[in-house]
Amino acid sequence: MNDRYQSPLSERYASREMQYIFSPDMKFRTWRKLWIALAETEKELGLNITQEQIDELKTHAEDINYDVAKEREKIVRHDVMSHVYAYGVQCPKAKGIIHLGATSCYVGDNTDIIVMSEALKLVRKKLVNVIAELAKFADTYKNQPTLAFTHFQPAQPTTVGKRATLWLQEFLMDLEDLTYVQGTLKLLGSKGTTGTQASFLELFEGDQETIDKIDPMIAKKMGFEACYPVSGQTYSRKVDTRVLNILAGIAASAHKMSNDIRLLQHLKEVEEPFEKTQIGSSAMAYKRNPMRSERIASLSRYVLCDALNPAITSATQWFERTLDDSANKRLSIPEGFLAIDGILDLCLNVVDGLVVYPKVIEKHMMAELPFMATENIMMDAVKAGGDRQELHERIRELSMEAGKTVKVEGKDNNLLELIAADPAFNLTLEDLKKSMDPSKYVGRAPRQVDVFLRDVVNPVLEANKEVLGMKAEINV
Repeated sequence: MNDRYQSPLSERYASREMQYIFSPDMKFRTWRKLWIALAETEKELGLNITQEQIDELKTHAEDINYDVAKEREKIVRHDVMSHVYAYGVQCPKAKGIIHLGATSCYVGDNTDIIVMSEALKLVRKKLVNVIAELAKFADTYKNQPTLAFTHFQPAQPTTVGKRATLWLQEFLMDLEDLTYVQGTLKLLGSKGTTGTQASFLELFEGDQETIDKIDPMIAKKMGFEACYPVSGQTYSRKVDTRVLNILAGIAASAHKMSNDIRLLQHLKEVEEPFEKTQIGSSAMAYKRNPMRSERIASLSRYVLCDALNPAITSATQWFERTLDDSANKRLSIPEGFLAIDGILDLCLNVVDGLVVYPKVIEKHMMAELPFMATENIMMDAVKAGGDRQELHERIRELSMEAGKTVKVEGKDNNLLELIAADPAFNLTLEDLKKSMDPSKYVGRAPRQVDVFLRDVVNPVLEANKEVLGMKAEINV
């Protein structure tokens, strides 16, 4: 296999479980289930189909004769008719009623919806577990003060746990969107070559009320609540756009989190997991690169771009159908899901093993905290008899001087010493250092984490507790 291209999505990133969902075996087994559902529905609605024929179809639903189908396709150049033929070879009694009244999209499009629905279930499971791990992390570090950044410049402090809730909230939005779209997925049903069900008018001799029952019965047999009420030959390709937009949303959330982690690892404040035997650089043996977070970002960009494919396909379909969607769908839908599967495994692995370095965080905090504490210092000086306006100007001047000491001379922040030496403030260095407790400057961050986890996150986790407990193994 080393002499031909192999997709890295299969070889390196996606789980075996997601790969099976988009496998030929899953597809062709689903085709047979759909043919059985159609035959059963037609029998139950009065067509001359026997239980013996149904039983024969069910007997061979799983043991697909791929060799026969492959040889037949070389002759007829049509995948659906090749599998109709192969199924008929195994089921001679039912041969004449397989695919009765249907067009190729009956198995093709209904299977695509079923496959996407199954894939969304796996995505949902992994997404919920990422949310659970982030919730644990946020709770563990809700009280750990850290520098917050606006424009990647030091700003008012927050806590490590509060920052994690920002990532968490975006994943929760993705879960809401996923739940909605997944809950509204419908089957195509069996609507014929242009969506008019004309073939069933012939089969059921114009009995409109009976024909109305076909799609709901097929949907129920396949585990769906309904079929799309109208269609051309295919289900609207708008459906694929909606589904891929869910994946793109998850990718955007994962990318944002991974970027933050990469920046924090540069600061040596938070670090993604690093194996004992892992090599960070072929040249620089000391390096610990955030390669998993980088891979999250890399794959996420792929998914964000991939979501454009079904949007363009949906926009450019002609009338009741064209076939310029087919090749694109074969690539964009599976690869979008395989990539997001790899992304969520990486997210789960990274969050589960995040390492926090409080001492480094404290060092960075204390280097900046005197600037951030100036308002409190000014208020204390006013209480000691100072003039607020004069003190404001003086503290501005001293802050500029301390900033120059840090940036030009490369020395430590000496703002507190400068203030203590200025008689206008009437404060000792000891007085000033008492105000240097970082926890005084994080606002309501710890409380916000508690309330967010209690009121928003935990109910979601409780509602999905049956899927919790996943661990992700990263192979490369």
